[in-house]
Amino acid sequence: MNTHMLAQLLVQLIVIIGLSRLIGRGARWIGQPLVIAEVVAGIALGPSLLGLISPGALQWLFPAESMPFLKMLAEVGLVLFMFLIGLELDPRMLKGRGHTSVAISHSSIVVPFALGAVAGALWLYKSLSDPSVPFSSFVLFMGVSMSITAFPVLARILTERGLMQSKLGAIAIACAAVDDVTAWCLLAFVVSLVRATSLAEAGLTTLFAVLYIGFMLLLVRPFLARLGARVASREGLTQNVVAGTLLLLLASAWATERIGIHALFGAFLFGAVIPKEGGLASALAEKLEDVTVVLLLPVFFAFSGLRTQIGLLDTVESWVTCGVIILLACLGKFGGSAVAARLTGLRWREAGAIGVLMNTRGLMELIVLNLGLDLGVISPTLFTMMVIMALVTTFMTSPLLKWMYPPEQQARDQLSRETPGAALAPSAYTVLLCVSHGQAGPGMAVLSRALSGERNEANLYALHLLSPDRALKARAEEALDATGASGSALTPLMGRAEKLGLTVRTLSFVSSEPARDICRTAQAKRADLVLLGWHKPLFSQTVLGGTVHEVMQESTGTVAVLVDRGLSQVRRVLVPFVGSRHDRAALGLARRLFKQAGAEVTVLHVTSPEGPGSGRAQVEELFPADEGAAVKLKVVRHASPEEAALEEVRAGYDLVVVGLGAEWGLEDRLFGVQRERIVRDAPASLLLVRHPEGAPVRVQGEGLAPGGDATPGGAQAAGTRS
Repeated sequence: MNTHMLAQLLVQLIVIIGLSRLIGRGARWIGQPLVIAEVVAGIALGPSLLGLISPGALQWLFPAESMPFLKMLAEVGLVLFMFLIGLELDPRMLKGRGHTSVAISHSSIVVPFALGAVAGALWLYKSLSDPSVPFSSFVLFMGVSMSITAFPVLARILTERGLMQSKLGAIAIACAAVDDVTAWCLLAFVVSLVRATSLAEAGLTTLFAVLYIGFMLLLVRPFLARLGARVASREGLTQNVVAGTLLLLLASAWATERIGIHALFGAFLFGAVIPKEGGLASALAEKLEDVTVVLLLPVFFAFSGLRTQIGLLDTVESWVTCGVIILLACLGKFGGSAVAARLTGLRWREAGAIGVLMNTRGLMELIVLNLGLDLGVISPTLFTMMVIMALVTTFMTSPLLKWMYPPEQQARDQLSRETPGAALAPSAYTVLLCVSHGQAGPGMAVLSRALSGERNEANLYALHLLSPDRALKARAEEALDATGASGSALTPLMGRAEKLGLTVRTLSFVSSEPARDICRTAQAKRADLVLLGWHKPLFSQTVLGGTVHEVMQESTGTVAVLVDRGLSQVRRVLVPFVGSRHDRAALGLARRLFKQAGAEVTVLHVTSPEGPGSGRAQVEELFPADEGAAVKLKVVRHASPEEAALEEVRAGYDLVVVGLGAEWGLEDRLFGVQRERIVRDAPASLLLVRHPEGAPVRVQGEGLAPGGDATPGGAQAAGTRS
C-alpha cells in the first residue's frame, strides 16, 4: 500500500465512522438500535444514494483500487466481531430453560427455513439466480438466510428496554443463542457444499468440520479453562495473554477457512468455547469490543452498502418480489417463534414479544448475505432485496415490541417478581429510594430510619437503574446479583441499612427512560415519597435539572431530593415556610420525622417587611394541638426569604426540609448553569421537596391537604425577629 492509498483509507474511515455515529444519534432518538444507523450509513455511502446524487464523489471516496483494502479490513473486523459473539454465548443462559429455548429456537429455524427453501425452489431460483449456481446450494442458502436471528442486536434491544433480567428476556436471549449456533452450523454445511466440487468432497469437508469442533471442545476448551483460572487468580489479563488468545483466534479462523467452512465460523467457535467463568471472556470482550465495534465494524457496513444497489429494483415486479420476501421472512420467524412460545406455556402477549424479537436480523443477516454474494450463490439484485428485508425486519422490532409488550406491562411483570424478604404492611408509609451513585446511599438510609421510626413503620424500596450503555459495558446479565441489585451502587445503602436495622427491598433493572421508570415504579409500589439521591453533575450546577426535573414533572406524588452533607442523625430539623403547597409538603415530612424519630422541628416562617401580621395561623393548622407544643415557630420579617433561611441554617441543624419555590431560589428546570444558592451555601444536609398540585400529603396514614384541610392546632412561637 503506497502513501496515497493509506491517505485514501484514512479518509474513508473518517467518513464512515463519522456518518455512522451521526446517523446513530438520530436512530437512538427514534428508539432504534445503532446497527440500523450503521447499515443506513453504509447504504448512503454506496451507489444507492451517494452514487445517485454525485457519482464523482463516490468515485473519489471509494475508487475501485481501494476496494480490496477496504474488504480485507472489513473481513478482519468480522473475524473479531464473530469472536465477540462467541464470547457472548453463555451456556448458563439455558439453565432451567433448555426445553423452552430449544423448542422455540428450532421452530424459528425450521419454519422460515422451509418457507425460504420452498420460495427459492419454486420461484426465486428461476427469476433471480444464475443458471450456473447449483439448485441445491441456492435453495439451502435461501433457507438459512431466512432463518437468521441477530443475537447482538437482540441483546442490545433487550438491554435498552430493561428486559435482559426478565423472564421474557432470558427466554429470548437463550433462544437467540441456540438459534445462532444451529444456523451457523447449517451455514457451515451450505458453504462446504458450495465450495466443494463434488458430493464426496462436501462430505469430507463436513467430516473435517465435525472433527475440528470435537478438537476445540475436548482439547482447546480445557486449556482455556486453565488459562482463565490463572488469569483470575494471578496478575489478571496481561498483554501476553491477549497476544496468545489472538494467535489462537487467528489460527482457528485459518483452520476453518482451510477446511472449507469459512474463517468466520472458526472465530465464532473459538469465542464460544472460551469458558465464561473466571472472568477471561469478559476481560477479553472489554479489551476488544470498542475497537471492533466502533472502528472496524462500520467498515463492513460501508462495504455492504457499496454492494447494495437499490437502483437494480427498477420495476414494479422487483419491488413486489422484495415485499413478498419480507412477508415470508416475517411470517416464518414471527409465526414459528410465537406459536412455539405459546405452546410452551407463555401468554400470547409474551409469545408475540418473543416472535417480534426473534424476527430481528440486522448484522448477522448482512454477514450471511455478503458470504452468499462472495460465493456467487445469490445475485446482486437478490442481495439488495435481502438487505432491504434485513433492514425492515430489524427496524420494525422496537416499535412492534413496544406495542406487543408495552412498558406498563413490563413494569407490572418486573415488579411482580419481589425480592425475598420479610413481608411489609401494605398500608404503611412507602418510600422509594432512587440511587444512581453509591455515595448517596448512607445518607438516604439514615433519613429512611428517621422516617420509619424504631418500629420500622414504613415500606422501603431501593431502586437502581442501569443505563443501556453502562449495562452493555458491564455485561448487565453478569453485573446483577441474585437479588436483582447492582452491587456497586446499592451496597453502601444496604450496608448502612443493615447497621440501622432497616428492612429494605431492592429493585434494579436497565432503563433507557429513567424518569418514566422511576415514576412507573413509584405508582406500582404506591409510594408516598420518591426520594432521589443527588450527586454533583459533570456540567450542570443545578440540583433540580435533568432526570430530577423529569421525575418531578411526571410524578403524581411527593418527590424529595436529598443533598447529603454527612447526614448521620436527624435530631434538629428546620423547615423554612412561606405557605406554598411545596412548603406544606415539607412541613408534612417534618411532622413525620417528629412523630417517628422524635426530631426537634423548627418552622421558620418568613414574611415580607410590609406583610400583615406573623401568619402564624397558616403553620398552626398543619399540626394538631397535642403536637404543636413541641414545634418551635420562628417568624422573621425579611426582604429575601432565601437569605433569612440561610442565616437560620447557620445556627446548626442536622437537616433542612425546604419546599421548592422561587422564594428559596429553587425552581425545577431541565437545564441550569447556576447552582441554587441555598444548596451551595447551607452547611447542613438538605431535603428539597416538591408536591404535585391538588394531591394530598400523607403523614402517618393521614391525609394532610396542601390547602389546609388538616386539623388545626397550636404551634408555639419561640421568638419573633424583625
